[in-house]
Amino acid sequence: MAELKQALVPDIGDFSDVPVIEVLVSVGDAVVKDQGLITLESDKATLEVPSSLAGVVRELKVKVGDTLSKGSVVALIEAAGDQSDEGAQAKQARADSGQAGAEAAPPQTPKDAEVEQAESAKPDVTAVPRSSAGATSSSAPGLQEARVPDIGDFSDVPVIEVLVAVGDTVVKDQGLITLESDKATLEVPTPLAGVVKELKVKVGDTLSKGSVVALIEGSAPAPASNAPTKAEVAPQSERAKTDPDVEPVASGSQPDQIAAASMRTAAGGSAVAAGVSSPPLRFEAAAVMPDNVPYASPAVRLFARELGVDLTRVTGSARGGRITKSDVQGFVKSALGAGAAAGTQSGMSVGAGGLNLLPWPKVDFAKFGPTEVKPLARIKRISGANLARNWAMIPHVTQHDTADITELEALRVALNAENQKQKRNIKLTMLAFLMKAVVAALKQFPDFNASLDAAGENLTYKQYFHIGFAADTPNGLVVPVVRDCDSKGINQIAQETAALAKQAREGKLGPADMLGGCFTISSLGGIGGTAFTPIINAPEVAILGVSKSTTKPVWDGKAFQPRLVLPLSLSYDHRVIDGASAARFAAYLAELLGDLRRVLL
Repeated sequence: MAELKQALVPDIGDFSDVPVIEVLVSVGDAVVKDQGLITLESDKATLEVPSSLAGVVRELKVKVGDTLSKGSVVALIEAAGDQSDEGAQAKQARADSGQAGAEAAPPQTPKDAEVEQAESAKPDVTAVPRSSAGATSSSAPGLQEARVPDIGDFSDVPVIEVLVAVGDTVVKDQGLITLESDKATLEVPTPLAGVVKELKVKVGDTLSKGSVVALIEGSAPAPASNAPTKAEVAPQSERAKTDPDVEPVASGSQPDQIAAASMRTAAGGSAVAAGVSSPPLRFEAAAVMPDNVPYASPAVRLFARELGVDLTRVTGSARGGRITKSDVQGFVKSALGAGAAAGTQSGMSVGAGGLNLLPWPKVDFAKFGPTEVKPLARIKRISGANLARNWAMIPHVTQHDTADITELEALRVALNAENQKQKRNIKLTMLAFLMKAVVAALKQFPDFNASLDAAGENLTYKQYFHIGFAADTPNGLVVPVVRDCDSKGINQIAQETAALAKQAREGKLGPADMLGGCFTISSLGGIGGTAFTPIINAPEVAILGVSKSTTKPVWDGKAFQPRLVLPLSLSYDHRVIDGASAARFAAYLAELLGDLRRVLL
């Protein structure tokens, strides 16, 4: 039976106590060499720990939530045949290298150089030039191709971000593009300093090892044949201690890990590749990086993309100006508080209320049957944009309650009969009673009669009581406002609402008729329904939805009695009003509607 070998966390630079966010294999799984075993995520990168050999997983030593560092044991793997024999691999590599030298083959590649170093260099650390990874000379003098280096078992990896533009000046190891696979998010760096002359890729392209990313004009392009010979290995090992252009690589590393060392997880960040150590000088690069390259980890970049945030507009608060998730969250909060216009100036898309959403689907409906196209009514276009903004920018919560309006409805019917008998041209609706009750509730709970400023920091408390109501018209909903409801009686409020509703249906409302509201009521009582979530009419902080009243059996302590019950739906801005206050407001309003004499108290 083959022996069990430990799969360890390799040297991953300045990382320690990195949490495990995913375990990718189970006991009994057969794995191939370099297959991911677990996923780690730090504030700098999300990366996988690969298996160093092929075989069968016999025991897992970690679970999600554990924190690991270099050398931590991930799993015990039963090696599969010769694939686990590192000595045989090294022997074969030496044979291949010797044969290539005997036949006077072309200059060595970085992989050949490392294999030769593994044979000849006795110290624990050897060195290869960093510029050898991912670059080859082009035919034009001074131009070099920046290529995707060897990144392990990755192929056809999509480009999710292009970090530079033609004409940009770049420094060595600066990120050119960001790739994202199902295993990791990583940047492809430039192998030299210079000027970007041509970009060969765009967002959405899929790349593999060796794909050309850009043409870069450098002052001193490094030739492709600069890998060290046997005679140079020892001097290079000494030079690695002082020469910043030489990157030390653990002698036990696989050849493909050497090229992967040039993959940077963030602009100016450390190298993250299995078995690769990174000198502290890597973190100095941020100081000389152009201003248009944000210094952030792939995890933060992904988080920013999901929120539609332009990282070049965000100020980093971490060491060296690195942008953290908290910085992105703070930016979003300030941008949303400043409104859609401020969001545009701050680098956020204002489509769909500040959210960077997928494009609207384009469908040829005529393929499926007859169609007719009509323009959306002007009122719906205007109100639709406002509703989308309010829904996206205000954290809505809806409190549902019911009010027993049996006596109130009896009073309304009696008053209408009296008005008709005395030939008064007044028809009382439940809306007039609701407005009067809402005014009393606003006086009791002043937070509901306030507005939050654009910065989200100050509340303006209103000393007046102007109540808006949603009026249904052939062209869509509008919200006229009845002013000073606190100083008007039920009859006067009913007359004004009727007049405003008529003007709305005839399209004769002026802008002044719809401004200055403190609170809005949306009543569907004449249509039906049991409950709904009305959208707050900014800059108000709450809105009351009313559905159709129904007769229900209600227990009075001795027997069930038929009672007329009115459903209430109170939507509120959770930034200003908490759940307890909303529940108290709705309960108090229900009490007022149950006995309107309380309004006089």
